[in-house]
Amino acid sequence: MVRAARHGFDARKAAWLALALLVGLAAGTLPLPLVVAVLGAAAVGVALAVEPVLALALMLGIAPLKTLIQTESPLSLPVDAGQILFAVAFGLWLVTRVLYDHRRTLPRTRLFVPLAIIMLGFAPSLFVARSAGAWASEMVKWAEMGLLVAMVLEMGEQGRWRWIAFAAVLSAALQAIIGIYEYEGGSGAPHLWISNYMHFRAFGTFGQPNPFSAFMGLTAPLAFGLAWGHLTQAWAQSQTRSREHDAWLRPGLLAGMYAALGLLILGGLIVAWGRGAWLGFGAAAGVMVFFAPRRRLYAVVLLAAAVVLGAGLWLMHLVPPSIQARADNAVDEFVGFRDVRAMPVSDENFAIVERLAHWQAALNMARAHPWLGVGLGNYEAAYNDYRVPSWPRPLGHAHNDYLNLLAETGIVGLTAYLAGWVLIVVWTIRALRQQDPVLRGLVLGLLGVWAHLAVHSVVDKLYVNNLFLHIGVILGLLAVAWTYRAPSPEGARIAIEDGTGEY
Repeated sequence: MVRAARHGFDARKAAWLALALLVGLAAGTLPLPLVVAVLGAAAVGVALAVEPVLALALMLGIAPLKTLIQTESPLSLPVDAGQILFAVAFGLWLVTRVLYDHRRTLPRTRLFVPLAIIMLGFAPSLFVARSAGAWASEMVKWAEMGLLVAMVLEMGEQGRWRWIAFAAVLSAALQAIIGIYEYEGGSGAPHLWISNYMHFRAFGTFGQPNPFSAFMGLTAPLAFGLAWGHLTQAWAQSQTRSREHDAWLRPGLLAGMYAALGLLILGGLIVAWGRGAWLGFGAAAGVMVFFAPRRRLYAVVLLAAAVVLGAGLWLMHLVPPSIQARADNAVDEFVGFRDVRAMPVSDENFAIVERLAHWQAALNMARAHPWLGVGLGNYEAAYNDYRVPSWPRPLGHAHNDYLNLLAETGIVGLTAYLAGWVLIVVWTIRALRQQDPVLRGLVLGLLGVWAHLAVHSVVDKLYVNNLFLHIGVILGLLAVAWTYRAPSPEGARIAIEDGTGEY
């Protein structure tokens, strides 16, 4: 104490001393399980405060548990755990900015433009919405996606985006393991029997196969893109005359890891037995094969070879019969709209007729309210007035994101949504101009993700079950990749002539 008095009072040391005394007092007086729980929570809190990226990683892992927690947890949470973790991540991000980076401006990215276009297109539907709460709930999703873009852009600096991307892939891989276990008999849900009652459709912790298959499809291209990027880097480093002869080893191991995770996620996608997800992944694979080579001629040759190989396997019946039969049946969902009021329903066509009935209800809403729709998020509220008589139960959405948006937000909202995503896709293609092969692989995977989202949305709604949090993080990764893109030749020429080296 005398020494402390001589050298002055140190608040930080005093705080640590007080904390140590409190921990010792608690350990000596409280029950051991409670002490362990409190100390564990404190350790997690300290870790999240030191590295906010961990909060995003936890959010990505916990968000898919929404349905499981709601149905199985003995505690009733006012908000689902994924939203709680989003709030924690956002709060920590704000705190770290105030404490350490308060002089920095807010992150800027052109990705805010398409998100703003989409939200502005959705906004007018509030004036016709039956439920303002449902409208606000959907708008909050897009606001959270915008915040995630800002958070990932800033947290992803100095290579930390790699941990965010890894967390996104790992969360899907863990879900895939659960799904494969369910497929092999760990489900027990009678309505999900497939393959002549030998297996179950996988649904992970989502409660149903469709959002689970969407989660797999939205992540598998990211995993394979990162595998390609690291493989390209390993090959390039193996060809250089470097003093470190094993420089290729680390990227090679990372390529193998992401390829293995990608195959695991692809397995989860297959056992989910979702035809829309299969079609979406096929589109994603085609887009990635086309854009993988830097020369378009090679891209055309690779894509043609992939198409010929796939067609050959199909025609020679080398695809498992159960999968081929499932895919053949999916063609019925794309033969166009037809009146389902008089169609007989059987076990074989139930899913198709149900989906067509909801498409028809969405079209009825769009005809009655062509410009602004019935209100964002109000499909279920308006369903009873526009439904097919033989299908009284609403499913919450139209099983088609485009028709759902047309019904809820009209021509104005759907046009804004499509315009926003066209901008995102164009900027993603331009972001392929990367010097870093890993970043180029990341962008390649993002193109696959957008392709899957575009195709799968034809037969389902993908912004459900906290999947929009996952999409927001992936959009943030695109914002990171855009900041590292290579300049255009014209921009580089001007920079060199100016002598600044900046462009």
